[in-house]
Amino acid sequence: MNELMRRIEKIEYYQRLLAEMIPENGYPFHRLIIQKGLSEGEVQEFLLTCDKLSMKLEKQKAEGFVYHTPLFKEFEEGLHSKLKVHEVVDSCLAQDIYPALMKLLKKSL
Repeated sequence: MNELMRRIEKIEYYQRLLAEMIPENGYPFHRLIIQKGLSEGEVQEFLLTCDKLSMKLEKQKAEGFVYHTPLFKEFEEGLHSKLKVHEVVDSCLAQDIYPALMKLLKKSL
């Protein structure tokens, strides 16, 4: 069991080193996921939330909404506790993930 734990710790260390090797302008969202230690399931939840909010945004635009504060609040409340809104929005924008939604959320920061 001790050997297994040493191997896991070594892999985690290598993972942190690899995250540091990713250039700042490279994959910032992926770097953030690694740095914060999120699981694949937690990332999938985030992506589902963004899908849902993107659909709401399109519906609101079609209906002529100009204030999207409830959308921002919903995003903020659905965000994993390890993440900060501004770092997620900035990294998603840089990596072109949900650009329309993230541009709107950026305005609310």
